Amino acid sequence: MQFPDDETGQILQEMHAQGVDLTVIHTVDFFLLFEQEAHAQSYIKALDGAEVSPQTELNVCPDTGVFEVKASLSMVPEYELIGNMEAYLESLADKHNGYGDGWGILDDNAQD
Repeated sequence: MQFPDDETGQILQEMHAQGVDLTVIHTVDFFLLFEQEAHAQSYIKALDGAEVSPQTELNVCPDTGVFEVKASLSMVPEYELIGNMEAYLESLADKHNGYGDGWGILDDNAQD
């Protein structure tokens, strides 16, 4: 399998090399950061009303105090789909004073 030469492509290449089956559905987690809890909460509300409505979880980083929203979607981790979803979630986060902080597959289907 070949992947584009960028950060997403490198992550997918590493997963593939570790034996992760990238042709099946996984829970893909996207991470969005917010300085204020109110902004994170308004982002979660905006996602609830969106056409694509991922499961969300709000956490606080104990080291920085930054609020992290984990937006999880069940999907095949295909390069273009991940890029489109990441761009969508980040553009919405931008409207709520937040920003993207990457993605990953942390579910039981992934092999570490």
